[in-house]
Amino acid sequence: MKHLKKVLLIALVVVFANNINAQDQDNRWVIELGANVVDFYPTGADNPAVGGFFEDFVNTDHWNNSSVISRLRLGYYVGSGFSVGLTGTFNTISNIGESEVTDWSYVGADLDIKYGFVREPGWFDPYILAGGGYTWLDSEGNGTANVGLGFNLWFNDWLGFNIQTKYKHSFDEDKMLPHFQHAAGLVFKFGGKDSDGDGIYDKYDACPEVAGLEAFNGCPDTDGDGIQDSEDACPMEAGLAEFNGCPDTDGDGVADKDDACPNEAGPVELNGCPDRDGDGVADKDDKCPDVAGPAENNGCPWPDSDGDGIADKDDECPNIAGVAENNGCPIVSAEVQKEITDLARAIYFVTGSSKFTDETSIRMEQISGIINQYKTLRFDVEGHTDSTGSDAINSKLSQARADAVRTYLIEKGFPADMITAKGFGSANPIGDNKTRKGRQQNRRVEIFSEYAER
Repeated sequence: MKHLKKVLLIALVVVFANNINAQDQDNRWVIELGANVVDFYPTGADNPAVGGFFEDFVNTDHWNNSSVISRLRLGYYVGSGFSVGLTGTFNTISNIGESEVTDWSYVGADLDIKYGFVREPGWFDPYILAGGGYTWLDSEGNGTANVGLGFNLWFNDWLGFNIQTKYKHSFDEDKMLPHFQHAAGLVFKFGGKDSDGDGIYDKYDACPEVAGLEAFNGCPDTDGDGIQDSEDACPMEAGLAEFNGCPDTDGDGVADKDDACPNEAGPVELNGCPDRDGDGVADKDDKCPDVAGPAENNGCPWPDSDGDGIADKDDECPNIAGVAENNGCPIVSAEVQKEITDLARAIYFVTGSSKFTDETSIRMEQISGIINQYKTLRFDVEGHTDSTGSDAINSKLSQARADAVRTYLIEKGFPADMITAKGFGSANPIGDNKTRKGRQQNRRVEIFSEYAER
């Protein structure tokens, strides 16, 4: 008995340290293994050696026991709290009530039906039982009707501790007195199928072939980030729920799997890569990461050779500072245009011809020096006469004189396709043809650019 008390004490300590389940439909089979004691005394039988029913019930002096392992039961859970079982016990009887005997053998085989009161999983599992069996006491055998009660204290899903007492009523008291049989021992549940061994039976396991967690119905969470693998876009790397389980190492709001620069924070629109100069070109693709520039030029600013604020690619005069309204080319200022006009009007020809007079050469050189600074601008040379002579002659003479000026300037290096010549005869006078001074004013050459300030 002292061994049985130790086992009971250990069981009680373990019970209160665990969350337990009772026998259920998932663990239909149980095996109970332990010790039993037989007590003939408190049975109220018609025998001077025994007492009244339940008299001196817990007096262990009347108990018979042989060893710690003396009872084996195999049970099957039917459902709705009911189970059936077959129990085999053996013992050595040294006293029947207050009478001593010489170590009679005791062997019992009993069928029982148990009814458990607990429906929800729990550590405490009380029950009642009824049944019958056959018991051999030394050389005599006799049938019995049995009733009893007990409880299981479950340590975990499959292991528990059982305590039970059973009254066995003998049908023939001459062969064997009625008696109580008390039992204690371990109880094992089994029968539920758990293919992946994760503690969740296949019928409840959403992933029965892969070990997982109860929180995810048996499905795994390999990276331990709280998102089951089937819903985790990065099941091998711990991540965040907002990124479907993927990490964001640099914390820029772009998951590493979508981040072209996972270790450097950057905006979403650049796939998580930084852009130091803020030009919309990621640093990794930017050939000038510290100077803003367009994507078409790999993040570098377009060159502006003449420094006029107009990129060379858009500057028709990339090496000469100009203005935007003239596509990067310079314009002729009003001062310069006046200088050209004054010099052009001082160009003189031999009377009736297109040949320059000697004093004109220096003016022509001065004009050439000026307009050759504006080779990207288009210039027009106009020839004019006074009203002396016929229109036909004047028209022809004005054209010849304009052509002479154009030819000279071309010979001095001005692009031929950028200068035109036209004679207007006497059609556009600037002076009075009735006076000598006016006619002298009308005999002139005009040179101007369409890109001249007026």
